[in-house]
Amino acid sequence: MWGSFRNRAFGVLAYLALVAAFSGGVWWVGYSAALDQLERRGRADLALAADRLTSQLQRYRELAVLLADHPDLQVGADPARATALLRETADRTGSLDVIVLDGAGRERVAAGGTTAQDHLGTPYFERAMDGALGVYHLVSDRFGGRSSRRAFVFAAPMFSPAGPVRGAVMVVADVDAVESAWRGDRPTMFFTDEAGVIFVSNRSELIFRARDGDPVRAAQSPEYPAGQVTAFVAYTPRLIGGHEIWRVAGGPYVPARALHLTLELPVIEMTGEVLLDVAPARQLAFLQAAVAAALCLTFGALLFLATERRRTLAGANARLEDRVALRTAELSILNADLRREVQERVDAEARLKKAQADLVQAGKLSALGQMSAGISHELNQPLMAIRSFAENAEGFLARGKPEVAAQNLNRISDLARRMGRIIRNLRAFSRHESEPLSDVDICAVVDMVLEMSEARARQAEVTLNWNAPLARVMVRGGEVRLQQVLLNLVGNAIDAMEGSHPKSLTIEVSQQGARVELAVRDTGPGLSEPEKIFDPFYTTKQIGAAEGMGLGLSISYGLVQSFGGVIKGRNHPDGGAVFTVELDGVQRAKAA
Repeated sequence: MWGSFRNRAFGVLAYLALVAAFSGGVWWVGYSAALDQLERRGRADLALAADRLTSQLQRYRELAVLLADHPDLQVGADPARATALLRETADRTGSLDVIVLDGAGRERVAAGGTTAQDHLGTPYFERAMDGALGVYHLVSDRFGGRSSRRAFVFAAPMFSPAGPVRGAVMVVADVDAVESAWRGDRPTMFFTDEAGVIFVSNRSELIFRARDGDPVRAAQSPEYPAGQVTAFVAYTPRLIGGHEIWRVAGGPYVPARALHLTLELPVIEMTGEVLLDVAPARQLAFLQAAVAAALCLTFGALLFLATERRRTLAGANARLEDRVALRTAELSILNADLRREVQERVDAEARLKKAQADLVQAGKLSALGQMSAGISHELNQPLMAIRSFAENAEGFLARGKPEVAAQNLNRISDLARRMGRIIRNLRAFSRHESEPLSDVDICAVVDMVLEMSEARARQAEVTLNWNAPLARVMVRGGEVRLQQVLLNLVGNAIDAMEGSHPKSLTIEVSQQGARVELAVRDTGPGLSEPEKIFDPFYTTKQIGAAEGMGLGLSISYGLVQSFGGVIKGRNHPDGGAVFTVELDGVQRAKAA
């Protein structure tokens, strides 16, 4: 017991260790992938910001080049006109100042007014005097009292007609105006010069901080006034998956953990740098690791529960097998008894089917018995007529009148055909029908039933009303069984009208969509209990008035249901009863 529990505990601890290791691997892979994506996005943002900065400074560079060839700024031009030109240009372009220098570095004209400032020896002036475009950045305190802002200086050489450089046009760009459009944007970006001092940034707290090296030595650079350059914020770099990750203590607007990227900008002699917050990447990696751990723990829990359940089921199965062995003998005995009972039920069902078939056949014979008197009359009358016509034909032949004898013989032939048709209908009605459902002409069924019932109706003084449709009406059913249903309805209607006046039986066939409706209406007293008329042994006939056990309508109900149809009985508003039989119609009609 104790050994089994210890083994299970050891397995659970080992699985938890594997889950922790797997989750750590998922975190590392997810974090590295997120850093790769973050680096691609960061480099794109840094390149976009660098392009924006250089493009904003490019117009000042181009302005210096254009003004260097302007005729109003050449030697000997009107100073007042040159000053007005420079002021108008500075106002339109947003330049901090536009200055024209002579070959000695002295200010000849300026948009903000000339000063005694000597530009000889400055990097931008010396480069312009060498015939190239001078680019420099500095704090504009060196331009006298005009401003105290950060500035980019572009100095374009002015060539004399003979060729040598005789001066320079200097355009001073205001850095505050350049970076105002993207100050405070994300991510954190800054641009450092060759001394490692941040000169341009979208975070004002990082400006004039020496990113690398000694801030004291960087502060001695001639570009910056004394005391402006300070040390960079504290940070600790670390390589993770080939990415340089900083832990920075730079205040609320600089990310605590950031991906550091750089981009060289030789056009403006600076280096662009960006700090991308890695918190979303870490959160994504932690989320992936948590999901992996949750899935593993869920799978492990399900596996543990399944194992415990299997162990429990194994014990229960052993106990169940013992019980099954005890119950097998009892079940064998019960199975034998059940087989005997099933066989008895099968035999009972066969007897029931035979009894039902016999009952249907008995119903047919009962109907034939009720019609026996009329049928005998129908057969006896043609026989007497045949005898009379035969004797007359013999006499006409003896007197030499063969044509009259031929007429009598034709009448004998017609009467014989009529007798044959009556006998054929009776024989077809009395036979057993076991064929499946087929297409039956319901109008032909009505004609046959009326022919068999004609004598009984005439004896009972009942008028038969039947207007057959012009086209055949086909339904799904059995011809003989459908004859029995209609014969039962016609016989019941004739019996119901005994003592009524007038006596009229009407049969109608109508098409109701996909169904065909056969209606049999009488002018009798109607139904006293319509809801019971199809119950077995229920009858409305007086005792001794007619033979029957009340099974005719019950048998008809079962036969119509076997066709998939419906039979209903109700009282007509004008008196009498109406029985309707609804059957499935066949989607075809042939001319009668």
